[in-house]
Amino acid sequence: MAETVGGEGMKRHVSILFVSALLWSTSEADERDPVHHFESRIRPVLVEHCYECHSVEAGKSKGGLLLDTKNGSREGGDTGPAVVPGDPEASLLFVAMSHIDPDLEMPPRKPKLSEKVIADFRQWIESGATDPRSGAITEINRSEDHWSYAPVTMPEIPAPVESDWPAGEIDRFVLAKLEKNGLEPSSDAEGYVLLRRLCFDLVGLPPTPEQMAGFSPDDLEGIVDELLASDGFGVRWGRHWLDVVRYAESNGRESNIVYPHAWRYRDYVIDAVSRDVPFDRFLIEQMAGDLLPFQSNEERARLLIATGFLALGAKGLNEANHEQFAADLADEQLDAFSRAFLASSIACARCHDHKSDPVSMEDYYSLIGIFKSTRTFYGTWIDSENNNGGELIRLPEIPGQLIPGRGFSKEKVAEMMRQLAELDEQDRKNKELAEKAKVEGKDMREDFNAMLAAALSAYWRRGGLEGSLATVDAEGNPLPLCMGAMDAGEAVDSPLYVRGELKSPDDLVPRGVPALFNMEAAAPEAAASSGRLALAEWVTSVDHPLTARVMANRVWSHLFGAGLVRTVDNFGPTGEAPSHPGLLDYLAVQFRENGYSVKKLVREIVLSRSYRQSSTFDEESFRKDPDNRLLWRAEKRRLDAEVIRDAMLAVSGELDLSPRPGSLAANLRSHSVSLIGFDQSVPDDLDGSLRRSVYLPVFRENLPDILDLFDFAEPSLVMGEREETNVPLQALYLMNSSFIAERSEAFAARLMSGESSRDLRIERAFHLCFNRAPDAEEMALIDQYFTSSDVDEKETMIRVCQALLCSAEFRLAD
Repeated sequence: MAETVGGEGMKRHVSILFVSALLWSTSEADERDPVHHFESRIRPVLVEHCYECHSVEAGKSKGGLLLDTKNGSREGGDTGPAVVPGDPEASLLFVAMSHIDPDLEMPPRKPKLSEKVIADFRQWIESGATDPRSGAITEINRSEDHWSYAPVTMPEIPAPVESDWPAGEIDRFVLAKLEKNGLEPSSDAEGYVLLRRLCFDLVGLPPTPEQMAGFSPDDLEGIVDELLASDGFGVRWGRHWLDVVRYAESNGRESNIVYPHAWRYRDYVIDAVSRDVPFDRFLIEQMAGDLLPFQSNEERARLLIATGFLALGAKGLNEANHEQFAADLADEQLDAFSRAFLASSIACARCHDHKSDPVSMEDYYSLIGIFKSTRTFYGTWIDSENNNGGELIRLPEIPGQLIPGRGFSKEKVAEMMRQLAELDEQDRKNKELAEKAKVEGKDMREDFNAMLAAALSAYWRRGGLEGSLATVDAEGNPLPLCMGAMDAGEAVDSPLYVRGELKSPDDLVPRGVPALFNMEAAAPEAAASSGRLALAEWVTSVDHPLTARVMANRVWSHLFGAGLVRTVDNFGPTGEAPSHPGLLDYLAVQFRENGYSVKKLVREIVLSRSYRQSSTFDEESFRKDPDNRLLWRAEKRRLDAEVIRDAMLAVSGELDLSPRPGSLAANLRSHSVSLIGFDQSVPDDLDGSLRRSVYLPVFRENLPDILDLFDFAEPSLVMGEREETNVPLQALYLMNSSFIAERSEAFAARLMSGESSRDLRIERAFHLCFNRAPDAEEMALIDQYFTSSDVDEKETMIRVCQALLCSAEFRLAD
């Protein structure tokens, strides 16, 4: 009989007969405890996105609205109540974050919050808007005495009473904490459960029957080393990093223009993770690869592509004010840098001193000068005086270099050149006409609208033509190009803008790395230098208190389902404290002393007894530690969206493990995401590929269906941890999508061609899907289904395969 889990001993078996079993709830704690829902899902969002303009501590109540107290939220501001319990549509807070009203969109100058956050607020308000706050918020300590700013040093290793259980130092930290709280670790997971967990965690694919047959827990190191050395590790863990750096292949926002060359950065990340490039070097390359020495054209190209990190963010391409565009671009880059590398929100000091972290406005503007002295190349096919959007970096020529893209015929190039010449001629005539009218004193107001419309049309046509021609040579062949960043021709210092408003500049702040987080300031920058390389070296210094801690915590989070610090993107005073401070510092020191090797860190963690625990439920342990913060068992974890898709392809026998050359984005006929639906060559769900999901296009606001529905990372935000939802649309997709139907048919064909009897086919299906044999009850259910089916054997097998692929157990890591 299969292992049982849950407080009521719910069987881990597949029920083909009940569609309601397709979804597995992960939000029971929130449903039982509305205060927990507020504290874990609502308050952190208010703190991060709202308090800087609507709180007592910030000294601001824009529109008369305060959101840091229950009364302030209920009473609202000048336009009405922010929160109306039971009625989201009447709650202006919900209306603003949902962008229902174009005149009331919050947070300002930032992307719309994720659909998961919006759904959390809807649930909170509909269920009565439970709010345990009263009065003003507690004063937050902005000093640098915070735990995460202390130097990283090797802690004393605990000596637990039960000395036989630990397999290493990690287990000593975990067991000592359990013993202190009257708890015991769970037993080791069964072999098939452990192997399934390892394969999904390390390579994002289910174990093959061959791996399963050859696996022994006594040779755990062998399978771990095999998985770490495989190409799949780079794909799986590269995708984790792409979540953090807000990787996307389009701009998003009001001008959702395609990034046709973003894929080069994606491939750079996968390659770097596969080769285990030391993490400190990995960060330096992304911040300042263009400033590093190189020995070959291949290395130069790789370093230029790495700087794509700085170019990937969403941008206000419609912004007509050049100065505002530059300020917002630099702010987005600084925000991405500080959240991704340091789990800190330095950009919150744009308008005022940071209200929780020890970051002043002077600190912010000294760093902003670095990014304002950087030229960003992102190639959105819009070329204007304001944003240089059509520009890309030309890569050095390399033999055999991959240059995907449509290209153009020589005739097409000539035609585009002719059209540009026509536009130039029209511009010349318009200027002559305007000058003549000015000399003659002619009133041209009646012609103004027509002239303006013509000028705008010509502007967009010119941008498209010049952008297209910039990507090909004279013969129409595509050029090797990439997104990225380089030092600008002239370095600048930024004024401190009072309240963050460009119309209120104060004194210039010398650009450079200020004294932050108990780190000394870097030396002043040379006159021509942006300071990016100094910033990269500062963040990767062995003395930096945050960098190694943050990454060690990210790695732990991916392997255990939650970080030792649960707020993986917030190590500041408003984030959570670590559950095991000594263990976190131990991991950070090990990470640093092992040459910043991510693979070595992953290896040590997955070889621990703590990682090997079963997920079996225990009522007494649950009462003492309901959130499992003390790690008395393994967490039940749902697979990520792309892992669900890849696992289905693997089980059906269709998965193509080869990397995709380029991306769908590089071959689109239209440069606008909103027009993709008119391109008959693009599948309806942007899919159609049998390769791994990391190679699917990531268009902001237009993701492939399976990624969008199963909580893929929001590509406009730094996301070290994904949200997780259970909604009816997921079940509808599993039951009705063509992708699932095609996988089910291929899976059935694989079984029927490989096995001679129904029982053998079903047994093989279970081994492929769940890495275990079906139990007697499951076999009986399936036999009954075949007996009562009103279709032939083949069609019935397809339906059974679909039920297995859509089952809750299939979507669990163990």
